Amino acid sequence: MSTPATAGRTVWSPIVLVSLAATWFVWGSMYLAIKWALVSFPPFYQIGTQFLAAGALLAIIARWRGAAWPDLRQWIGGAVLGALLLGAGYGFTAIAETSVSSGLVVAFNAIVPSLIALIEWPYGVRPTRLQLAGIVLGLAGIVMLTQGQGFSASLPGLLAISTACIAWAFGSVWAVHGMPGGARISLAPGFMGHASQMLTGGLILLAASWAVGETTTWPPERLALESWLYLAVAGSLISYTAYMLLLERTTPSLAASYTYVNPVVALVLGVTLDKEIVTRFEWAAVSIVLAGVVLLLWRRE
Repeated sequence: MSTPATAGRTVWSPIVLVSLAATWFVWGSMYLAIKWALVSFPPFYQIGTQFLAAGALLAIIARWRGAAWPDLRQWIGGAVLGALLLGAGYGFTAIAETSVSSGLVVAFNAIVPSLIALIEWPYGVRPTRLQLAGIVLGLAGIVMLTQGQGFSASLPGLLAISTACIAWAFGSVWAVHGMPGGARISLAPGFMGHASQMLTGGLILLAASWAVGETTTWPPERLALESWLYLAVAGSLISYTAYMLLLERTTPSLAASYTYVNPVVALVLGVTLDKEIVTRFEWAAVSIVLAGVVLLLWRRE
């Protein structure tokens, strides 16, 4: 990821298509699973333990395939992305779900492509007029969404998901373009680089869990445990690895295209399986946000 070969173009290989499917559909179901796991596992502890388990398994697989352990610089690079994408991105998303419905949380995440477009601007990536219209439209939809019943009733939830989205956007851009000033983020090659992010991000989340005094329910409820296992495998090991592969092989904007599908999947699952209530006003706001995402990503690749 320090020098991605395809940072400026898209190679439509089978692994790119499979990775897109994982981030589009599997991640869409992740938000409801986080909510169900929260019954027994508090936010930071839940996400931290999931990524430690997934990272350990991925590191074992990488070592079995002959990969070397990361050096100090690569561990630091993994920790930077782990703190942004996992610590803040996943961690504060889980915090938001303690007070806001899973469907609305994932709908808010549709702001990420707009944030990525703005953060890429200093790197010389200029959006077209159509894409600028998409940014404005998406931000307008997000403002509408914050005025709905879900977020207006929970300022902490709104602040948490805003923090998560900003951190995720910065992490995604820095992974491809480097940090301000031209400093590249060095990662170990392949799966070992992904594992280093999961392991360091998981440790950061567990440290945060200890610092805020989180406590778990033991023994956990069956649905919470099943959700934790699903998230560790599908949400952490598979989908996060797929996202990092997309950042390596395509561009941040295409990698963030999961925001097309995730809100629809999460809203449908939340309403049908968890009886979440989404008002007509909030559905309209989500539609405007998604229209903005479509304009933003239109022919960008």
